[in-house]
Amino acid sequence: MIVLGLTGSIGMGKSATAEMFADAGVPVHDSDETVHRLYSGKAVPLVEAAFPGTTQAGVVDRVKLAAKVLADPAALKKLEAIVHPLVRADADAFLARHREAGAPLAVLDIPLLFETGGRNRVDKVVVVTAAPDIQRARVLARPGMSEEKFASILAKQVPDAEKRRQADFVIDTGHGFEAARMAVAAMIAELAGDKPGTPRS
Repeated sequence: MIVLGLTGSIGMGKSATAEMFADAGVPVHDSDETVHRLYSGKAVPLVEAAFPGTTQAGVVDRVKLAAKVLADPAALKKLEAIVHPLVRADADAFLARHREAGAPLAVLDIPLLFETGGRNRVDKVVVVTAAPDIQRARVLARPGMSEEKFASILAKQVPDAEKRRQADFVIDTGHGFEAARMAVAAMIAELAGDKPGTPRS
């Protein structure tokens, strides 16, 4: 089974691209969705122990938690030390299930793949990109987003150009999502060995 790492900076269209893989029948593990699930499950007692008062009725209160960690790098590292191993264990179980089921390809949707050293967990990397003006317009249209917050998020991410340089595949969502969908289909075919001139097993 080929494990494909899907990543991209904020506002590049990564989530929409992940849906395209899923629509094509490829198993996709979504790190963000996993965190949401963990915040009402396994992570709750661990987060409460580390950050008292940030959970309520068996669920992590993301607003209260953000208030404690976003402006405190040490606290953020403490939270990451709790959450990242849980997400990775969930992803490993996901891969094991689909490997056992005989899936030829599986996708790990990892927003901070390069930033967290996730490159060694996957066979190939696809980076989702778009022109800077498109990215900015998408991000600033989000509720509660500001220029300052956007700049702060970008500062914590590996630059788009560097991600593209390290990628095995690049999908540009700036040409429209139908073009991106066609690129996803072509990539799946290539990874399946179904490209012109390649013998099929």
